[in-house]
Amino acid sequence: MNVVSTVDPRDGRRRETDLRETSRQELAAHISRASEAAEWLAGIGRVGRAALLDEIAASIESRRADLVATAEGETGLGHARLDFELTRAVVQFRMFGDVLRDGGYVEAAIDHAAETPLGPAPDVRRMLVPLGPVAVFGASNFPFAFSVAGGDTASALAAGCPVVVKAHPSHPLTSQASGDAIAAAVRRQGGPEGVVAIVHGQDAGLALVRHPAVRAAALTGSLAAARAIQAAIDERPQPIPFYGELSSVNPIVVLPAAATERAGQIADGLFASFTGSGGQLCTKPGLAFVPSGPAGDELLGSLRDQVASAGGAVLLNERIRDAFVEGEARLERAGAQVSARPDIGSATGFTVAPVLLEIDISRFSAEIADECFGPLMVAVRYDEVADLDAVLAAVPPSLTGSIHAGTDDDRAAVRRVADRFAATTGRIVFDGYPTGVRVSWAQHHGGPWPSTNSLHTSVGATSIRRFLRPLAWQGVPDWLLPEELGDGFREIPRRVDGRLEPGEPAAGHDPGGDAAPG
Repeated sequence: MNVVSTVDPRDGRRRETDLRETSRQELAAHISRASEAAEWLAGIGRVGRAALLDEIAASIESRRADLVATAEGETGLGHARLDFELTRAVVQFRMFGDVLRDGGYVEAAIDHAAETPLGPAPDVRRMLVPLGPVAVFGASNFPFAFSVAGGDTASALAAGCPVVVKAHPSHPLTSQASGDAIAAAVRRQGGPEGVVAIVHGQDAGLALVRHPAVRAAALTGSLAAARAIQAAIDERPQPIPFYGELSSVNPIVVLPAAATERAGQIADGLFASFTGSGGQLCTKPGLAFVPSGPAGDELLGSLRDQVASAGGAVLLNERIRDAFVEGEARLERAGAQVSARPDIGSATGFTVAPVLLEIDISRFSAEIADECFGPLMVAVRYDEVADLDAVLAAVPPSLTGSIHAGTDDDRAAVRRVADRFAATTGRIVFDGYPTGVRVSWAQHHGGPWPSTNSLHTSVGATSIRRFLRPLAWQGVPDWLLPEELGDGFREIPRRVDGRLEPGEPAAGHDPGGDAAPG
């Protein structure tokens, strides 16, 4: 099989690794072991899986220095960003331990046998159970939080599903090192080899989702990658759910009074949001609607100054760099003009200059609303808030929509923009910026298409729901029921005969709370 290579995007140098692309035989062995590991994950139960997730978090934390250094050499994202991202990965595993101990996620419901208006009714009990082995595709822009040690892996393991991760070619060594950290934790908990496995190579990734034992797939990545994965899934006799978080332009609307009250502050926030991490975040704002007039001029003047004095941004790989260059040219052909771009001289590796483009709302078109992944944002100038109605209707659905409003902005106008975003996004941000996705119980990271499934989130406690399915037991003897459905079990919230009963956690149990921001 082909040797797996890695590239340092800071200088573009490629070097070979000791890794090889995964063969069909190796893939089959990984999936076979994963199927066996599903029994072990089921056998240790919720509390056992919570202990496993805590052990994984500790294992990743103990290897922090080596993991961050490896990722820095493969992504160029910088030590501070990667160190923070590794903390996010650790937090996610611990949060799902809390989700498991809380137990409400199983949605346990019990309807005892009873006489009803429709006659005698049987005893029926229902809860959510794991799907089985799942495929996770690592993301290029998050070597920890959306890759081998990411939230998809954490939520799938919490659900009781073994995971086979297709490593992203932008960071194969980081993926392998993360997998080693997880495997060490599994061994310490007495678990088998197949709880988490890693495969390399595009062919292995597509063969993975075709395998009949794989029961779901998750991706944070490009539209092209999603279409290839979906095409492979479509070849299966039995379809499986595919959870993809894909492109997103994440529009921001700055209303007139907000620009008047805090032009400089908003400019600072916009600059940090669209250039942070090289603009390589799925929540990066690609469009900012800024009012015409002196306040909007002040805002954009400040933003231009910051962009013009910025340094170069290192992009993750050559493909992303080339797509960024082509995307900027495409937007300029569509009518957007360069408002600010620093001179970064002769850049090495995959380094590009951040770009601020500008266009009048009268020239806005669907092409202007296309995502350009990287440090680029288009400022759209408008005269009247009413002008936004038709233009926002032409902006494609996104993960987020943000509104900056001032004390004198008309509430009806604010509500009109909010209602538009409620229909087309998964998260509305008010007087803030979409980047920096909080890892918490209330978070939703998803949306209408191009999210492949608008019912679920890929971040936060409820992302576990993607890897579960409902199962009902009718007239089943007590000894055969899961413990969560037994009459004497009181440790988790359950709906019994139509009434919600709060759980009574075991003595000394702390149900946990909010996780740190991500």
